[in-house]
Parts: sequence; C-alpha cells; structure tokens
Amino acid sequence: MSDMPLNAALSIEQFVRAMPKVELHCHLFGTVRQATFRMLAAKTGNIVTPEEIDAFYTRGDKPVGVLRVLRALDAHLIKAPADLYCLTYEYLEDAHSHGVRYAEFFWNPTGTVRISGIRYEAAQDAIVAAIRDAQRDFGVIGRLIPSIDREASAEEALQMVEWMKDYRAQEVIGIGIDYRENERPPELFLAAYRAAREAGFKCTAHAGEFGMPWMNVETAVEQLQVDRIDHGYTIVDNPELARRYAERGLVFTVVPTNSYYLRTLAPERWALDHPIRAMAKLGLKLHPNTDDPTLHHVTPTGAWLMMREFGFGLDDLRGFMLNGLDAAWIDDSQRGAWRVEFARRFDALRAQVVE
Repeated sequence: MSDMPLNAALSIEQFVRAMPKVELHCHLFGTVRQATFRMLAAKTGNIVTPEEIDAFYTRGDKPVGVLRVLRALDAHLIKAPADLYCLTYEYLEDAHSHGVRYAEFFWNPTGTVRISGIRYEAAQDAIVAAIRDAQRDFGVIGRLIPSIDREASAEEALQMVEWMKDYRAQEVIGIGIDYRENERPPELFLAAYRAAREAGFKCTAHAGEFGMPWMNVETAVEQLQVDRIDHGYTIVDNPELARRYAERGLVFTVVPTNSYYLRTLAPERWALDHPIRAMAKLGLKLHPNTDDPTLHHVTPTGAWLMMREFGFGLDDLRGFMLNGLDAAWIDDSQRGAWRVEFARRFDALRAQVVE
C-alpha cells in the first residue's frame, strides 16, 4: 500500500495507509500475532491454554490492560532466541504493510534474561538479525530500544545498560522505561539513565501513564533528561509546564488506543475528553503510535485514523508525520532527506483523496 500509484481516487483509509510513517512507540511483545502466540504455546505444552490466548485477544468496550499478557510471554513462551527473531521479523513485516518506513521498538531485557533464561547477547543478536533481514526483504528500517522494567529494581536497570554497552550494536540506539508506573516514579532510575546518556544512548520514558501525575513527566524531562516522552497525558494538568515543553519542541509519542482512558472515559465522551485533544490545544508536538498493536486490535493505519476521531484533519496528520521525523533517533542528513520525501509523498497522495 505504501507504493500505491499516484493516479487513483483514495478513501481516507487508503490514504492513511499509504502515507509514509515512522513508528516510535511500540512494544515487541505487544506485536505478537495470535497464530504465533498459539504456536509458541504449543511448543511449551500449552501452559497458556488456547482459551486464555483467546481472552488475551478479546478487547471489549472496557478493555483490560495488556501487561499480564506481556508477563505471560516472558514466563512461559519465549524460550529461545529464535522466538525473539520470529516476533521481530513479523512485527516489521506487518508495520511495513501499513506504510511504516522506520520503526523504533521496545524490548525488556530484564524479563528475557531473568525469567526466560536467554542471555542478553543471544537475545539481542536474534532481534538484530531479524531487523537486518526485514530491511533486506521489505525495505523497512528497524531500531531496538531496550527498556527498563520499572517493576524490577534500580540495580537491574543499571545492569541492562551495562549489557547494552558490553554488546553494542548499531541497531540498538537508546533506552526506555515501561510497565506499571504506579509507585515506581522515574527518579528511582536516575543512575541507569545517567549511565546510558554517558555511553551515548538516546533516552525516552513512559511517564504520565495510568493516570499518574504530571510531576512524573517533569522528572523524566528534567532529571532523566529524555529526548522525548511516551504517553505523557497528565501534562495537561499543568498547562504552564505543557506550554514550556511545547516551546522546547519536545515530542510526545501518544497512543489513541490507550486502555486506561478507554476504561475511565464514557464511550460518548472518549473522543471529546481524551487528553490527546487537550495536549494539541496546548501546542505540544504529538506523534501517534500503536503501542501493543495486536493486543489493542490496531494497526498503524488504525492508530492514525483514530486521531481523526479527536477532531484532527489532514493538515494535522501532516504535522504529526513530520513530528515523528523530528523525534526519530536518526542523523540529521537522513531526517532532512525524509522530511522532503515524506512531505512530497503526503501531498501527492492527499490530492487524490475523496472524502
């Protein structure tokens, strides 16, 4: 679809699918295809039953969180580097089919090493091999962000950074932090972020998720010194801080399928009251992403289309597209070339849209 010829009328969905995109906020374990989940379960004796897997992929009006699914993968299903290769290759294949040209995605090494029992270097090698094979086969560029499990210890976070330094690969470009933010504020992990920055890695952080306060966003920016913020929704509770970050040009990688707000906002108010709408009004630079695409029942196309439900038009989508390039951890020459190329492609496709 990303190679759609510039000669036919396009629906909005066709246009959004064909427009060039980057993906900056996606968790490897949240991309697993249901058939692949079943295959992994069968290999390990169906400790996770087919009925449980069906429940994992059921998403009702008030969806449950996906963290227990991610934990199940570590605990029961990811047993060999080849499993990580499979997930990575399939994710990049799926992303490419929705116009994603470049993807930075998260992986939690602590669980892989401590729970799955796979050595860091073997796991990273498998993921990097899949990244290289996907680029050869599909042309999509993948980059890996090892992510701190904030429910583990600060010492384990620092160990993760040491692994990254010891087994450095050009496809491994920075660190993140995820899992449940409740009672695990970002300042607990200052040492790991400092070590990562000193080693030349880029930094991002999940903050202001699960309804956690805006102070976590401020801490991530001012103390962890991140290059961008993942989620960050509660920044809207401090408009002055939001405006400062807007002036700074800080990019927030937002997720329109975020389970917390689907559970806490009434369906008829969801698109009106979601913080993403307020973040844009405060001038913040936004970029939409899939987060856990197969578990959220969303594709890159679907995530971008959902931004339309918040009242954003095609001009806004063009801006979001360029925000993604601004926030991507690529060199400035690549960024400049892609800004020209992506904008030209977007504008040519837009001329074909029939609304």
